[in-house]
Amino acid sequence: MNSAQQLLRSQRDLLLDWTHDHPAPLLRWLRDAEVLSPAHYLSLLDRPPFNAVAQALETVGATEESSRKFLKVLREVQDYYCRDLQVWVETHCMNNAVSKPEPVPVKVEDKKSKSPLAKLFKGKSKGFRVTAEATAKEDHRPHRSIKFPNTRAPISAHKTTLLKRTEQLKCYSEGEGVVSNSASHIEIRYTDLFVTEDNDLLDSRQHEYFDLASRRARIYVHQACQRIRPCQLLSPQGTSGRLMKRVKVKGIAGIGKSVAVQRLVYEWAIGKDMREFTCVFDLRFRELNLTEAPLSLLELLGDRFPYLKEVLPDLFKLPNSLLFILDGLDEFKFSLNWDSPDKDIDVGSKVPMSELMVALIKGSLLPEASLILTTRPSTRAPKRFFQRCCVVLGFEEDQVKEYTTKFYKDSNIAGKVYDYILNNDNLFVLSFIPLYCYIICTAMADFFSSGPQDVGDSKSLELNPPKTVSEVYFCYLFTAVKHHALRGRAERRTPRSEVLSLAKQQLTNLGKLAYENLLQKKILFNRADLEKYGVKPADVQSTFLCQILQSLKEETVEMFSFFHLTVQEHLAALYCAINLFSHKDIIQALDCWCFGVPPPSSTAVPLQNMDLNMDKMESLQMFTRFFMGMLRALLAGHLDGLVVQPMKQEDGIPTRLGLWFQDQFKRRELENLTALNLLHCLMEFHMDEATSIVAPEIKKLNLFKMKLSVVDCAAMHYVLKFSTHKLQDLNLGYSNIGNRGLNRLGPILHRCESLYLRYNCLDRQAAILESAVLKSNECQVKKLFMCGNNLGPEGVSELCNALEQNNTLEELYLDITGITEGGTENIVNSLSKNTSLKTLTIVGNDIGEVGRKRLRELEQSRQGLRIIMNFVDDLGLLQAYLDWVEEIRADRDQMESVKNADALQSVLKGLQVAGNVKQEKNAEKAKELQTKIVALLKSSTDLV
Repeated sequence: MNSAQQLLRSQRDLLLDWTHDHPAPLLRWLRDAEVLSPAHYLSLLDRPPFNAVAQALETVGATEESSRKFLKVLREVQDYYCRDLQVWVETHCMNNAVSKPEPVPVKVEDKKSKSPLAKLFKGKSKGFRVTAEATAKEDHRPHRSIKFPNTRAPISAHKTTLLKRTEQLKCYSEGEGVVSNSASHIEIRYTDLFVTEDNDLLDSRQHEYFDLASRRARIYVHQACQRIRPCQLLSPQGTSGRLMKRVKVKGIAGIGKSVAVQRLVYEWAIGKDMREFTCVFDLRFRELNLTEAPLSLLELLGDRFPYLKEVLPDLFKLPNSLLFILDGLDEFKFSLNWDSPDKDIDVGSKVPMSELMVALIKGSLLPEASLILTTRPSTRAPKRFFQRCCVVLGFEEDQVKEYTTKFYKDSNIAGKVYDYILNNDNLFVLSFIPLYCYIICTAMADFFSSGPQDVGDSKSLELNPPKTVSEVYFCYLFTAVKHHALRGRAERRTPRSEVLSLAKQQLTNLGKLAYENLLQKKILFNRADLEKYGVKPADVQSTFLCQILQSLKEETVEMFSFFHLTVQEHLAALYCAINLFSHKDIIQALDCWCFGVPPPSSTAVPLQNMDLNMDKMESLQMFTRFFMGMLRALLAGHLDGLVVQPMKQEDGIPTRLGLWFQDQFKRRELENLTALNLLHCLMEFHMDEATSIVAPEIKKLNLFKMKLSVVDCAAMHYVLKFSTHKLQDLNLGYSNIGNRGLNRLGPILHRCESLYLRYNCLDRQAAILESAVLKSNECQVKKLFMCGNNLGPEGVSELCNALEQNNTLEELYLDITGITEGGTENIVNSLSKNTSLKTLTIVGNDIGEVGRKRLRELEQSRQGLRIIMNFVDDLGLLQAYLDWVEEIRADRDQMESVKNADALQSVLKGLQVAGNVKQEKNAEKAKELQTKIVALLKSSTDLV
């Protein structure tokens, strides 16, 4: 046995005693040194600390090579452990120390220190210094940024404290004594997020979830080059090589902002990332809310990190080695004056907390320090103060799969749940938000158990796997209530109504809290708020409330919130569903929630004393969908056990609601967003009796430039399939529905007289689907707009071949679809057999002179057919493209789109090919269009 291996084995018990209280740094560094395999590392994190370290020591002591690597790692992580270990490292881990055959054990002094911090500070004041050789080596270690010797111990204490705080991801299914089905260590459960550059544009009227869905639709296909991971937030941009100093990260509730920065803090604390920073200060705005009196930055940090208090002046001497992470600006109660003139303040100046934060964020205080700020989209933090502004877009498809795999320890369950998510449009679109993923996975656990099915659990659930958003949330809520209500019972065959009745009062109180505060847009509550509604703060960790509410507990403050905005909305909807007893109450409520019509006097509690800001009704969109879903559950008997007063069945609720929805489409000029929300409400209600009344009244549906998800397409399909009438216009231009969305709409497309599918990220597969629509005997399509889609020669060929069998289509628009010179031959052959088409537009395609000649000959031989090959041939077309260029210029999202850049180049080339224009007006418009495109392309070169 060689010396390193012998040393390690002989000192095993001593090393185990020193490190088992805090194994994270040692295990992580051993993994990165490839002493532990990734799988072995994760398995150790799942074990109790003592067992984990003991197993790691057995593994590393197996060979001389791994033993030497272990000693090297021990030198790197010694600062995380006690004084005795550091002396041991100095004695045994120098290059010549491991050759000693019989090392003398170091006497352990006060092994049972009160805490890890006590161990770190123990002995430091005695003037311990590493040897000159160790100091020389230390200077060359890239992971150390400490510039002053006296800061080493406090920084080590700081890192250890941060590691303790950040190594566990809070899992909302864990109450006291309740075992979660999900690993919660950050190394096991953390999944990277999809982060991209942000343009700070926001329609603040929208529910933040819908704004995010719109943002994702805009960027998903075009801007892959701008995707960054959270660990790259401060990375240099371009070729300058300079690190970003100030970065803003925004995202909706539950999207993972706080978890992302928690990961960054963890990586710094464990010595694996952001090594250029000597110290990282992470501050949460909800804790800063407690400080009323003016104070200085020195005082703030000294109070927050007392073990750093004495060395803060030294740290501030090198501000460029400091990083501030300010998490949750949207939770800050103080108003911020971003336009106030900069004050001459330093780290010792006492100012109000709001001024201190503004100075730190703007950079008038410690301008050389780095800063990461997180906030929700609705909170203003001007872009001019940041070098990079990012938006967190949640998961991508492969990350949803990764998350599901990590959530379930049983890979068989994980696979079944992921497949179910993937094949269900509603769940698939929800799953890109991490907390939605958590809710879905929790709700699905009982449906996909790979063990023997518990008949009692199945009986108490009495539902099929959820398909709509409302069903997902109700299953999640019921699962939480069921496990709590039946805890400890041997007999679990309790019917669902009895389970719900056990939690009736708590759910009613919780729902009222959720609803009345939702109307006021209030999402944070103190203990008094909870007690006002009969919710006991003490129950948050000991009952099913641990899956509904989260305690935002910091050093000196405790606030509560629903752990996601949609959970608050769902409970509010449940409360309303069981407290509205007639169709009149329901219709008055919908008039109020959807259109801001104040309800007349009513005996229904949810409609009494309403203090609602009627200008912000759009924020209730998700709530109204949940309400319709809960109303369906009520009528189906799924809420039995909660209902205070049974609803009279003779009221004919589905029919009366169908008539109400019909009236909205018939008599109102609905905004796009409102129309879409009503379609979703009908899909959540999912009662054929109601939808069949509404659908025939929908003659036109204009969702132009609304970024639509596949679930939006599913809602349109669900409603419109109940109508046998033709749809005059379906305008989905610039909606980015993609092939999946178009496929969802497939069964109703044949009934659309005018079908606008411009710029929708469609390709050959979409052309094949549309060609099948045109071949259908029931086809009623007269106008088809496919401009700006990447159909290619084969896709266009599919469409043209369909025209041989079609006799309804009169206008076909194929601008910028990838038609080639060879493709024109197929167009000519197909259209020679067609008699209905009157207009064909193919501008912006590279068809060559031969192709133009073919099409001119076809136009002459085919009576009644006009083919527009040049932009300059049609004044209306020129104006349409001028308008489009103006839209792109005003919308940075479109300016950044690679597809639009290519399209602009195609238009420019088409204008150049056209050459001289005879008509004067056309020539002027063509010149104007050409000038604007050149300017636009020049201005956006760097972006593209």
